[in-house]
Amino acid sequence: MKALLLALGFMTRLPLPPVAADARDFARAIRWFPAAGAVVGLGVAGAAWAGFRHDPWAGALLGLATWTRITGALHLDGLGDVADAAGAAHGDPQRLSSVLADPHIGSFGVTAIGLQLIAKLVLLRLALDAIPIAVLIAVPVAARIGPLVWTLTLPPLHQGMGSTFGAGANWPVSGAWLLVLGALAWALDPAILLAVPAIALWSLWLRRRIGGISGDGHGAGIELVETAMLAALVFAR
Repeated sequence: MKALLLALGFMTRLPLPPVAADARDFARAIRWFPAAGAVVGLGVAGAAWAGFRHDPWAGALLGLATWTRITGALHLDGLGDVADAAGAAHGDPQRLSSVLADPHIGSFGVTAIGLQLIAKLVLLRLALDAIPIAVLIAVPVAARIGPLVWTLTLPPLHQGMGSTFGAGANWPVSGAWLLVLGALAWALDPAILLAVPAIALWSLWLRRRIGGISGDGHGAGIELVETAMLAALVFAR
């Protein structure tokens, strides 16, 4: 239960009681990231449903606003940082590290975040016509399986929250969540399984362009896998 509360506390901005935890507890929390995704998904689906009763665009906007609010834009921040690093590093590992560590956002990051929000808004609008709203719950769940896989397949760029959480990742837990993903695909929509190649492609891109994984890489990957899944649910009909 402690690890689940830590996962919810890190991945969402829900009001939760403080939890006394050590490094082992934080490491175990990554195993519950997909469960935290289910909470995010319930919020998004509920907001989209409420807005959709008035107008499809209202549903899409309310769903996106809830998505951003419930996560505190944490993953969007990671996307912006990775975009800035990839755009400004020019293959220089030292410059890459300094850009990732810089709390300010540059033009690459602003552009990436803007395009991401536009893509999610449009895809949510299309999804509200294409799929049952309940299917949206699976999107944040699937995307948060990514950190388990990326931790196991990529070297850490540096010591930080990403590596602290990543110490608890293992293949049996990852496999169990992938089985859950398969069950969701069977029960809701087979296109949900397209999260698997999206997760793998992000791992490959990080290895080639960034050289490893960090907290920013996890956040950016979660955002991009969510968008890829929305696109799959809309277009893979």
